[in-house]
Amino acid sequence: MKFVALAAAAAMTLASAATTASAQEGRYYSYGPKIKVSCFRGPWKEVIWDRPNPEFIDSLVAAGYDYPTAHAMAERVCRDRAGVGNSAALRETARSVLRGY
Repeated sequence: MKFVALAAAAAMTLASAATTASAQEGRYYSYGPKIKVSCFRGPWKEVIWDRPNPEFIDSLVAAGYDYPTAHAMAERVCRDRAGVGNSAALRETARSVLRGY
């Protein structure tokens, strides 16, 4: 009888752990260095003089990218037309570029 009770308790514990793990599935946790997305836009709505500010490139280098890669990534983010006046689109572009590397 003790064996059945222990087996039932173990099964309930495993079921509880499985439920907790599936409930947390899909969450995104950010650990490590922070990337500061900062672009010089200029006075126009068009993408003309847009380029990354030094703190953007420096934060990518601090995160472990070499300078040429960090500069290319930052240029790609800052030259995206969707990010002009739209910080949410700028953030999503940065995330997609970072996922690509």
